[in-house]
Amino acid sequence: MSHLTAVLAETEAHVELFMPTWAFGAIALAVFAVLGFVIWSYRDVANRHSHKAGPGAADHAAAPGATHHGSGHPSQGH
Repeated sequence: MSHLTAVLAETEAHVELFMPTWAFGAIALAVFAVLGFVIWSYRDVANRHSHKAGPGAADHAAAPGATHHGSGHPSQGH
């Protein structure tokens, strides 16, 4: 292993980056902030549209066996 590290140390070339190193961190921080805002914007989406699902949800919650979903809906006639 020491021979491999010696060869790599001899062949190592210095490469200039196309922008300062702190800019890479700033770009990553900006990307994560934007993605965090996108995820935050979806908070509580199901409750925003509860007026559309309200009647069906009430019937479904009152159905027999609604806690385990093992037999399906009683009105399907299976």
